[in-house]
Amino acid sequence: MDGELQAAARGYALLAGDERLSGRDRTRSRLWIGTALSKDGEHGHAARVMTEAAREFEDLGEAEDWSVAQQKLALAYRGGGNLAEAQRLITIADSSGPTGTPMQKVRLSTAKAHILLSDTGTRAQGLTLLDETTRLARSSGLSHQLQSIESIRTDALAEAR
Repeated sequence: MDGELQAAARGYALLAGDERLSGRDRTRSRLWIGTALSKDGEHGHAARVMTEAAREFEDLGEAEDWSVAQQKLALAYRGGGNLAEAQRLITIADSSGPTGTPMQKVRLSTAKAHILLSDTGTRAQGLTLLDETTRLARSSGLSHQLQSIESIRTDALAEAR
């Protein structure tokens, strides 16, 4: 999705409207529309799209996907500067989300650390969590997640200066 975020959002929109796909897959596509919009800086629009996807996951009884939507929503609110709502949503994701696999643990911990790093009062806690997440990602061979973690760390340290 790197670089061509608006094109990615349009592609996901096509999938979201494709009746050949299951309701779950169409809803996942809507969640990814929001993800692309958020990464492109359209945090408010992204949050609206993701909130609708979360409602649809709830209606479908897809608890795991609903929890992932809470995590992505938290990051959209963080990007938009609403740290209180981001913290509330990441707490919900943390308490309800799947953490069975190293990938799930790394994704959730990375998101949580990203939010903690955005607030000067919790920055140290965020760096500690990012260090723990780095160790888990490295020991699990999750190289793409390691790149993301290092990017977040670099950005946080630059902002702290």
